[in-house]
Amino acid sequence: MKDVATLVSGIDYKIRKLIEHHDSLRSDNSRFISEISELKQENNDQKRKIKQLEENIKILKLAKTLENKEGNVEAKLKINELVREIDKCIGLLNS
Repeated sequence: MKDVATLVSGIDYKIRKLIEHHDSLRSDNSRFISEISELKQENNDQKRKIKQLEENIKILKLAKTLENKEGNVEAKLKINELVREIDKCIGLLNS
């Protein structure tokens, strides 16, 4: 009978340890999910910022080309490209 009680006590101890470990892992998992969500948001913010900076670069290049009288052909090409992009956007808005 003493051996059975020892076995039950050992099993009970192991179960408690497993429950503690499970709770710890669950807590870690919740923390990681939260961290992933924050990193995804930061990633999206960075992508938006990159896109905005790329647009600023395009505008600056266009302005620089317009300042330079030798670049009239380039300026016209860039203006035509921008007009096409605007037309596409208007077409998407009308859809």
